[in-house]
Amino acid sequence: MNTPDVETNPKGPVDWTAIHGLLSLSFRSMEGRIDPPSSLKAMSPDTLRIKAETEDLFLIRAGEAPIACLFGHGTPPVYQLSKFAVHPDHARQGLARRLIDAAARKAAGTCTTLRLQTRIELVENHATFRALGFSRSGSSSHPGFDRPTSVIFTRPIYPPDCRRIGLPPSLPLA
Repeated sequence: MNTPDVETNPKGPVDWTAIHGLLSLSFRSMEGRIDPPSSLKAMSPDTLRIKAETEDLFLIRAGEAPIACLFGHGTPPVYQLSKFAVHPDHARQGLARRLIDAAARKAAGTCTTLRLQTRIELVENHATFRALGFSRSGSSSHPGFDRPTSVIFTRPIYPPDCRRIGLPPSLPLA
């Protein structure tokens, strides 16, 4: 199978309506499970376009249709990831790992840690992020909540060629 490339900050046309649709489809399973509702509820295709003006967009397309996406931005030493989605028809094909690896390459040199948050209730996401090399590092609460509502996961940014030079892949980039 030919796997499409990860585009980082695509230079060509981007169908923001289709990206919003991909995120909405991917986040649909959260409805009725998380409190407060996802911030995606307040977003539109236009707010995603504006988000991409100040954050990196990592995008995988099949033809012109987006099938996976991720946003990221760095405040060294942390590169924050958000709005992570893989189309259900393309799940379990390594697309999530390819997006995360692309974000790590983009952040390498300025940041040493990838960071993301997922909701407490979404234990399937916790397992996915652990499988992608993340560790639980804390929790946070949305404004107005007296209990944690999100879990924070972090992962060191590894040197891209650590195996080639004989170092174990668990060493973070200094």
